[in-house]
Amino acid sequence: MRKLEALLNPRSIAIVGASKNFAKLNGRPLKFLLDKGYKGAIYPINPAYDHIGELPCYPDVASLPEAPDLAVIAVPAKMVPDSLRDLGEKGAPAAVVFSSGFSEVGPAGAELEEDVRQIVRRYGMALCGPNGLGLINAFEHVMATFSQFANGETSAGPVGFVTQSGAFGTAIAALARERHLGLGYFVNTGNEVGSGFAEIMTDVLADPRIRVGAGYVEGLKDGKAFAELAEHAMGLDKPLVVTKVGKTQAGARAAASHTGSLAGEDAVFDGVCSQFGVIRAADEEHMLDVLDVLSLGVRPDGPRVGLITQSGGAGVLMADKAEELGLEVAPLGKQTTARLKEIVPAFGAVANPVDITAQFIAEPEIFRDSIKTVLGDPNVDVGVVWFQLMHEFVDTLVEVFKDIRQGIDKPLLVCWVAGPKDGIDAVRDLGFSVFRSAGAALTAAAELVRYAERRRNWLGECDVADEPVGERLSFSVSGVVPSLEACEFLRRSGVPMVETQFCASERAAVEAAHRIGYPVVMKVESADVTHKTDVGGIRLGLGDEAAVREAYERIMSDVSRSCPGADLRGVLVQAMDRSEAVEMVIGLQQDAIFGPVVMVGMGGVALEVARDVTFRRAPVSEAEAMRMIDGLRGAPLLGPVRGRPAIDKQALAAMVAAVSRVGIANAGNVAELDINPVRATPDGALAVDWLLVTAAPNNASEHVF
Repeated sequence: MRKLEALLNPRSIAIVGASKNFAKLNGRPLKFLLDKGYKGAIYPINPAYDHIGELPCYPDVASLPEAPDLAVIAVPAKMVPDSLRDLGEKGAPAAVVFSSGFSEVGPAGAELEEDVRQIVRRYGMALCGPNGLGLINAFEHVMATFSQFANGETSAGPVGFVTQSGAFGTAIAALARERHLGLGYFVNTGNEVGSGFAEIMTDVLADPRIRVGAGYVEGLKDGKAFAELAEHAMGLDKPLVVTKVGKTQAGARAAASHTGSLAGEDAVFDGVCSQFGVIRAADEEHMLDVLDVLSLGVRPDGPRVGLITQSGGAGVLMADKAEELGLEVAPLGKQTTARLKEIVPAFGAVANPVDITAQFIAEPEIFRDSIKTVLGDPNVDVGVVWFQLMHEFVDTLVEVFKDIRQGIDKPLLVCWVAGPKDGIDAVRDLGFSVFRSAGAALTAAAELVRYAERRRNWLGECDVADEPVGERLSFSVSGVVPSLEACEFLRRSGVPMVETQFCASERAAVEAAHRIGYPVVMKVESADVTHKTDVGGIRLGLGDEAAVREAYERIMSDVSRSCPGADLRGVLVQAMDRSEAVEMVIGLQQDAIFGPVVMVGMGGVALEVARDVTFRRAPVSEAEAMRMIDGLRGAPLLGPVRGRPAIDKQALAAMVAAVSRVGIANAGNVAELDINPVRATPDGALAVDWLLVTAAPNNASEHVF
């Protein structure tokens, strides 16, 4: 039983504030329920009427013959709390509230909204809204909505759509209808006082008739619930396609670390989507393209695409776009090529892309046999066919696609440019995804391939035992942790650290340099100086005692001048490795929405300039950490470059995974962590500079450094 069964599939519906005027907002739900053929009991409630049509109308909730599964509340905002109390006393388990006038209008509305929240908690009611369009369950003809979308055809289909925006969500639903893409569920969550996006989508996906989930998100209140939803959807093999607005970092809070300043809500959300296989759609058209192909339920085994066109120019364009999107234009096997030479006219082309020419208009079997032959090649995972116009040959093409449908078991995406609507609709009804351009078709193919790959990875890793999380440790201070204390904490947590000694005097620095061995690095140690390079707090390549003495004096004078009043405790002396390395950054941040998140990126100066980083919700496996690394724009720099062997990415991934476990073990304790740079070499990865910030003193552990 779904948690929200009464909300999404009610056996009876009451309409509080129902109207005889079906053109009014509070009259439309009853009209839709009657027009669409809802089979359950309907109870209009309004003291002004005895009947609405043939239905008896009740003066109040108390007079109902039973507690309705679902109540649709269509009364002014000030009357909503009393209506909910009455329903709670009656025993109604769920409600939809259309009314606006709550937190979206200011403090008085927010106070009213809090009353609603407390009432639904008291009675354990599921609530959709307020300030929303309500919901549609097209399978059971549940029309708990006043949306104009319900005026038209509401055929049930394999897509469950949950949206935080009413008007924009309605537009997407209408576009889906134009594509013959049925929405089994349409839910507008409104202000989410009761059930939120993740909770509702989880129950929508529980319906076996739903094959894919779609969402429009403006903001998340519970990142953990979203991550759990995404992983649950992955387990069901029901992809999630989400459009989220608010990509800018305007208003991102100030932070001491690079990780904190870069961890805007959108960057973290993007990382969580990648982590759990959520497909992020750029806009409504992109969303519908991806939903179209995913809803068919056929998954490719790899990224190799076979292209079939009636135009050589279109074939070249498609090949370029495919490679740009990370698809492989597969070389066809010898048997496939030989067979195509028998099918395709001599003035066509039998390499991939395959140009069947316009001759297929006269000989439709060329079209049919070419597609079947290409998709039958073991080197091809997914096919894309391109053609144009054909207004005079719709019936012939539809018959060809009927034949093709029976003979393939791989995804085939159809690009019919400027085609007639009746033909496109007929091909869609046969179970093919039809696109308006080559770019749209190949973009959808790439998303399909990426989802299939991500799920294969998930299946291969989900049964692997989690790494031990580790100890929760405490620190001597709140705020910026002394570098040596932080170093020991990270070393204890499995992070390889450069040899480091703290020195409170010039003499101690010289002695440390002798012990470590020249050359050495010297850095200022101060909780008041978080970015040492900016204030002259670092000296590199110190090769002898004289250099160490001079560096100590210069660091102290330069930093004192740049940061007057800073508490300069001394310096850190570190071993210096002159081997060639790539500088990386690894970080942690306690995100307000998602909790502990881990970051990896191109470090050093590149971090400031390129901001080439990726985020994930902690913890991550080493395999997921490797995907984070490979997803960086600068990832090619980690391979062999100008005679230098490839960087040991596995060691780098192991460090990312270890840092992510630090984040989980010390959630609420470690507020921010930057390890920058991490020196990544062919022989491993080593942290050479770090900044650790605690949220507050924590005495939960006996281990105090």
